Amino acid sequence: MPVRCSIQYLSISQLYYTKLRLGSPPKDFYVQVDTGSDVLWVSCASCNGCPQTSGLQIQLNFFDPGNSVTASPVSCSDQRCSWGIQSSDSGCSVQNNLCAYTFQYGDGSGTSGFYVSDLLQFDMIVGSSLVPNSTAQVVFGCSTSQTGDLVKSDRAVDGIFGFGQQGMSVISQLASQGLAPRVFSHCLKGENGGGGILVLGEIVEPNMVFTPLVPSQPHYNVNLLSISVNGQPLPINPAVFSTSNGQGTIIDTGTTLAYLSEAAYVPFVEAITNAVSQSVRPVVSKGNQCYVIATSVADIFPPVSLNFAGGASMFLNPQDYLIQQNNVGGTAVWCIGFQRIQNQGITILGDLVLKDKIFVYDLVGQRIGWANYDCSMSVNVSATSSSGRSEYVNAGQFSDNAAPQKPSMDIVGNTLILLLMVINMFL
Repeated sequence: MPVRCSIQYLSISQLYYTKLRLGSPPKDFYVQVDTGSDVLWVSCASCNGCPQTSGLQIQLNFFDPGNSVTASPVSCSDQRCSWGIQSSDSGCSVQNNLCAYTFQYGDGSGTSGFYVSDLLQFDMIVGSSLVPNSTAQVVFGCSTSQTGDLVKSDRAVDGIFGFGQQGMSVISQLASQGLAPRVFSHCLKGENGGGGILVLGEIVEPNMVFTPLVPSQPHYNVNLLSISVNGQPLPINPAVFSTSNGQGTIIDTGTTLAYLSEAAYVPFVEAITNAVSQSVRPVVSKGNQCYVIATSVADIFPPVSLNFAGGASMFLNPQDYLIQQNNVGGTAVWCIGFQRIQNQGITILGDLVLKDKIFVYDLVGQRIGWANYDCSMSVNVSATSSSGRSEYVNAGQFSDNAAPQKPSMDIVGNTLILLLMVINMFL
């Protein structure tokens, strides 16, 4: 099941999305970037209940296979239909012989439809040149029905861009065609309106640390060993983070906050509260631990580290585990952004934790790496090449509102560049 957890209690919502161009002639679609699912899908012209408008100030579009000269439905007998069947996401419609799918997300929302094959348009960097309007044939979903949060117009987008490891994911399809390496990266900007960069390729950063992916898992599961607050490990039984029986820790850009099992959540909140009790006024709001603060959270709250297999630690600043809610009498109210999950043994690290860091998903090496980073800055991008060199790409040179410009230096190999357009927050 795709992850995409709902936001509970805390009045915050943020969404990272990017623009794709599909079909002939190409049409723009805004899709949420989601590492917790596998499939790219967009709303179909025949969609029942799909939102017509969006509070994100974007124009919603609908994909009509009949209006694209390069579109073709994927039949049940098509070998590509088996990609979805392997991940239990698709099946065959006996009535019309279409390869159909149904997804149910962790937040209770869902979508169903059928698969089509059409052209994805993108910009490719080859050597020192940017090649705009390149195309590749990909299979994606045409959504005919949506439910739950997917139909809410305040944060509606055209679909979801799944970046999972299964054969139906776009990253797997492009890699099989030799158009992209089996590695992708993102840097999600957390402040000042959000934004960032999404690269089908590897962002290179000297301070990157890596942890192995847990084998044979449907999501990007990693082995979290312990949590430390102010450098002190919390008294959490290691079995809480066990990776067996469908449990463990998942990296998911489709989830806004972060989630801990009850046995990890309670000592985590207690340690934070004890560390700041002399400087803030703790309050409980709608079941969440909050704090009334008269000064900067960076001056009061302790650093946190998530410690993973392979010796890799993820260091969290206060803004990586706190959410500002409102002001009371001129003072700010901040709440713990981690939510509790009862009786599931699952930890989910969503955008609250993932922002302001470079993340690299190395599917060949079966590992995930990260490094704290200012995502408004330029990044170094490396693609597979005989020389092994990595070169400089300025993320700010690629804009949704202007024609792409030539990068400032050579790029080695073939690298697809896709930019995250906007992060939207509703407070």
